[in-house]
Amino acid sequence: MESDRLMKKLMCFGLTGVEASLYLCLVKNGGLTGYEASKQTGISRSNAYNALAGLADKGAAYTEEGTAVRYHAVDVDEFCSNKIRMLEELKEELNASMPKPKSEVEGYLTIEGDAHIQNKVKNMIEGARQRVYLSMTKQYVRMFEKEIKQAVLDGKKVVILTDAPLDFSGAILYQTRQKERQIGVIADSSHVLTGEFGKGEDSACLYSGQPNFVQVFKDSMHNEIELIRLMKGES
Repeated sequence: MESDRLMKKLMCFGLTGVEASLYLCLVKNGGLTGYEASKQTGISRSNAYNALAGLADKGAAYTEEGTAVRYHAVDVDEFCSNKIRMLEELKEELNASMPKPKSEVEGYLTIEGDAHIQNKVKNMIEGARQRVYLSMTKQYVRMFEKEIKQAVLDGKKVVILTDAPLDFSGAILYQTRQKERQIGVIADSSHVLTGEFGKGEDSACLYSGQPNFVQVFKDSMHNEIELIRLMKGES
């Protein structure tokens, strides 16, 4: 259901399930008292009052004083923007205060689940200083379109091996056969991510900065590019 989908997204911004349900109720119905919100949603009155107070504390609702306190939903764009701004400020504080890691990770890490893998690929593209190579189907390349275009604008070398034509001005594209769920990413010749993607929670990729592993993956991709160039020369 659409309401369930919206509730899950609101919960990503720190609301509980009950708070998200009441927030949607306020959006649909305008200002409501705790009693009215309880009747509209079927949530017990005590839980409704507690959740409405939680919405106000989290910046998702304003209160209107009167004979009975009425709650009004804060515009979703304003609420989300405020939350993101707060998290960005906290991120800066953490970056400034966190202890330094002992050393760069050079082992082999397993990243599981499409969402976590997708985030890692985005971070690799954004974090690359000079160059990034991607090997994946056109369907998956599209998921990283924003990050790829920004990398090109930032002057990074972007090379994409994929299975169908794409229009990414400034990126170097090679069309080649791709395994449907296989992806590979190299950032700055220093880190590699490779494995299966597109299987939901069952997806798994290996991430490593181990020099030998990176070199083997680089050589494999380089050889594939050279083969594509040779085949083009023959046609």
